[in-house]
Amino acid sequence: MFLKTFRWSFAISALALVAAFLYGGPAALFLTFVLGVLEVSLSFDNAVVNARVLERMSDWWQNVFLTLGIVIAVFGMRLLFPLLMVGITANISPARALSLALEKGDPNTPGTYTYLLHEAHPQIAGFGGMFLLMLFLDFVFTRREILWLSWVERPLARASRWENASVIVALGIVLCLSNVVVADDVADTVLLSGLLGVVTYLVVHALSNVLGKREDETGRPDRPGAVVKATGRAAFGLFLYLEVLDASFSFDGVIGAFAITADPIVIALGLGLIGAMFVRSLTIYLVRKGTLNEFVHLDHGAHWAIGALAVILLATITVHISELITGFVGAGLIGIAFWTSIVHNRRARRKESEPQ
Repeated sequence: MFLKTFRWSFAISALALVAAFLYGGPAALFLTFVLGVLEVSLSFDNAVVNARVLERMSDWWQNVFLTLGIVIAVFGMRLLFPLLMVGITANISPARALSLALEKGDPNTPGTYTYLLHEAHPQIAGFGGMFLLMLFLDFVFTRREILWLSWVERPLARASRWENASVIVALGIVLCLSNVVVADDVADTVLLSGLLGVVTYLVVHALSNVLGKREDETGRPDRPGAVVKATGRAAFGLFLYLEVLDASFSFDGVIGAFAITADPIVIALGLGLIGAMFVRSLTIYLVRKGTLNEFVHLDHGAHWAIGALAVILLATITVHISELITGFVGAGLIGIAFWTSIVHNRRARRKESEPQ
């Protein structure tokens, strides 16, 4: 199962390392490897959340996520997105942004690619932070049979009595950020990007729900082919949701990559071909092994890691936070959730074995 699921990840990673060496020699090879490790270490929570969504999709759509999705992840998010952000904020074409990126100018010099990307950080952090915060709030504001941090999850779940509680809280946070926390010169930018993050989450989530309802309404056995067609629509909505979710998760990796190198080719090879491919394979592995059903607290740990990542992204608008902290917080919460799941399973088995 492991080798079958990860064989393409290992093969593509090897090709990416060879391409990096041919492109920039030993230095590019080393940086590509480091970026791949960085992306995987930052994305365990991404894989867990993706797996929970992906298990509702057919094998065909899982393969689409692994193939077409990786193209979007590599070229869309890890290569084109930074170029578009620089182009929009600096009012230049993506081609000019790519030219600046390949020039590898001093990051402290105005007009260089890294400098312009740094200037775009408030937009990136505002959008990504609010999108992920909405995902976290929707999770903790829902009543669940199984709790992890019961002392805090139980009170938060009571908010489910209030319609659109997550939207109300998120809007309150983005208004507070833009009017109280961040500097005046980026307040409007943070407000607009944060609102776009909330709206994007609501639109994609609503689209997924609508397509899912169509599946329920049309997937009747007396209509040949209806189940396949409806499942396709529903899975397409989930696929769109996964891609936006993956994009939001990748913000911290893309931003952190520029602390290592500004070369877009190296970033695409390291974060995209190696990192994103392994994250997708890990997601498929979690689904096919049924890991999330076996380790019942992993869902909780991943969503709390998402909440932490959202807070960190929003905080980086005003202060610098090392990507190592982001990685350790996410991996730490996943690790603790994994351990408590094992303890939970042991207690359940012990209780079952006790004489009635």
